[in-house]
Amino acid sequence: MNTTTAATEANVTVATIRDWARRGIIAATKAAGRWVIDTASLAHRIAIGAMKRPAKPARKATFSVETMLAIGGSRWQKNGMDRVYINNWANFLPLEIDQYKTGNISWAAWEGQEIANRQALLLLGSIDKVWFDSADGELHGRFGSGESRIATRQEVWETVVAGIRTAIAAL
Repeated sequence: MNTTTAATEANVTVATIRDWARRGIIAATKAAGRWVIDTASLAHRIAIGAMKRPAKPARKATFSVETMLAIGGSRWQKNGMDRVYINNWANFLPLEIDQYKTGNISWAAWEGQEIANRQALLLLGSIDKVWFDSADGELHGRFGSGESRIATRQEVWETVVAGIRTAIAAL
């Protein structure tokens, strides 16, 4: 199974599945530049996770400086402004990429479907910055110059916000 399907089944992010695969927590192999997750290994990992902790009641995602820092944000304070920048916002997308050592994209998939490397680059370029402003308690974003055929800037933004909400609710 691919990483997107595995993430949905395990109720974690795609980045977590990739991390588990890299660290050997779940059995996975790379075929044509993409992770192929062993179903039985993933089921075993999910069962272990269920034994470790009782199910938590659903929690509402609350945007705050603390929650933004907990999901990997970087705090910035200057001239009376207090913001937390989410520099890893692309991790909240259903986008999988592999890169050459140069940093260029060698393979990409959106929601488990292979896409052109150029489209992946445009998806990553559709948002320039994402930050939480403690003054108004809201998440803000600045659109970039790219717009993909795969998803509009607005769709990418909504997906990032939904991913951040999910990550905060999982804390």
